Amino acid sequence: MSAGQLPLALRLAPEAAFETYHAGPNAQAVEALRRLAAGIGEGLVYLHGLPGTGKSHLLQAVCRAAGEGAAVWLPLEALARRAGPEALAGLERLALVCLDGLDAVAGVEAWERALVGLMAACRASGTRLALAARAAPAALPVRLPDLRSRLGWGLVLGLRPLDDAGRAAALRLRAAARGVELPPETVEFLLRRCPRDPASLFALLDRLDRASLAARRRLTVPFVRALLRAEG
Repeated sequence: MSAGQLPLALRLAPEAAFETYHAGPNAQAVEALRRLAAGIGEGLVYLHGLPGTGKSHLLQAVCRAAGEGAAVWLPLEALARRAGPEALAGLERLALVCLDGLDAVAGVEAWERALVGLMAACRASGTRLALAARAAPAALPVRLPDLRSRLGWGLVLGLRPLDDAGRAAALRLRAAARGVELPPETVEFLLRRCPRDPASLFALLDRLDRASLAARRRLTVPFVRALLRAEG
């Protein structure tokens, strides 16, 4: 089985790579995931953290680094809407499996049993696992004790939110990856005037990039201010 044969596997976001993630206080987690993607070190990594800390970005980065033909990223909230827990069957034939958003199926016995089976099969086959949820294993509302213990088998790493300097660095890094010139004063303006969580900032950067290309204008503070006013 390859990732391309899984109809429920979603395509990776183009920007989801280790090179476009500003690690800040999360350097240990990034290094552990790089090693996981390379097939060295710990074979199970569990990430937890608040929304906006980059869990999905990092799991997709792991898949991209490992090679999409041998790895799969499955956001469980979307998967549970489209399929049942039998969708997890056979994933242990891949080299690497990334399961995102365990919160979506925690407490659902059929899904929990499927996860127990998958984790046991992956351990037997040598398949590497990356898991992510908002809460650490001990705080996840899991019903099966067997699943809770298995979730703690490997490295459990918490992602910390970025401070303002980290948000600015992340925004500059994302802009550079897109080939967008983002002057320091524009970064400062955006952090003062706009929602400061990374997801909102990156979505805004996408809109600003499109607008600047259409107008053939640089992302100066006056230009950005005018665009934001026009958006209301």
